[in-house]
Amino acid sequence: MDWFDLLKAIILGFVEGMTEFAPVSSTGHLIIVDDMWLKTEEFLGKYPANTFKIVIQLGSILAVVIVFWKRLFSLIGLYQVETREGGGTGFNLMHVIIGMLPAVVLGFAFKDFIDDHLFGVETVIWALVAGAILMIAADKFGPKTPRVTSLDQLTYKQAFSIGLVQCLSLWPGFSRSGATISGGVLFGLSHKTAADFTFIMAVPIMAGASLVSVVKNMDMMSMDYLSFYVVGFISAFLFSLLSIKFFLKLIDRIKLTPFAIYRIVLAALLAWIVWM
Repeated sequence: MDWFDLLKAIILGFVEGMTEFAPVSSTGHLIIVDDMWLKTEEFLGKYPANTFKIVIQLGSILAVVIVFWKRLFSLIGLYQVETREGGGTGFNLMHVIIGMLPAVVLGFAFKDFIDDHLFGVETVIWALVAGAILMIAADKFGPKTPRVTSLDQLTYKQAFSIGLVQCLSLWPGFSRSGATISGGVLFGLSHKTAADFTFIMAVPIMAGASLVSVVKNMDMMSMDYLSFYVVGFISAFLFSLLSIKFFLKLIDRIKLTPFAIYRIVLAALLAWIVWM
C-alpha cells in the first residue's frame, strides 16, 4: 500500500464526509469518483471495494454520534432531554425503529441484487434525476407552514411514512438524506426537523449496513489493505464533522431545490461523459 493508494482513501473519505449529509447521495458520488477516476476495484477487488464505500460511512456515523450525542443517549436512557412545547409523544427509540424498519427489511432482501446491479455510474445517473424530482416535489407540494417543528412532535405514523420513502435510497445515487428529508417535508415536518430525524436514524441503519457488508466479505478482505480502510474512515469522520453543522444551518434557508438542480446538472454532465 503506497502513498498514492492512501491518497485515494483520503479523497474518498472527503467525498463521503462532504456529501453524506447533503441530499446529493454520498454513495453515488463515491461510485462516480471511484469508478471513473480512482478505480480502487482494480487493487481491492469488486466486493471489498464496494464494502470500503460502505465502511467509511462508519466515520460519518461517529461524527453524527458526536453532534447528536444528547438525543442519541436519551434514546437509550443515558441522558434526559427536555421535551419541547408542541405536544406529541416525545421523541423516543420507537420512532427510530419504526422509521428504519422498512429499509432494513428491503435492504436485507435485495442486498445481493443491489451489490450486483446497482453499483455503477449509469444507474447512479438515473437515481440522481429521480431523487431530484422527489426533492423538487417536496418543496413544491409540502405544507407551506410545517406542522412539526421539533422531533418531539413527530408521530409514529409520520416516522413510518418517512421510513417507507427512505426505501428509495437503497438505489445508490438516490440519496438517503434526500429521500428521508423529502418524505419528512411532504408529511408535514420542517426541513430542519426532517434533517435531524434523518441523521439520527442514520446511525443504526448505516452501522448495520456496514457490519453486514464487512461480515459478508470478510474472506475477500486482506489485512494488507487495513491502512486503506483506516485512513478512509478517519478522513470521512473529520470531513463529516465539518459538514454536519453547516448543512443543518443551511437546509431551512435554501430548502431542497438547489440541491436538486445540482443533481440534475451532475447527471447531465455524467450522461454526456458516459454516453456521448
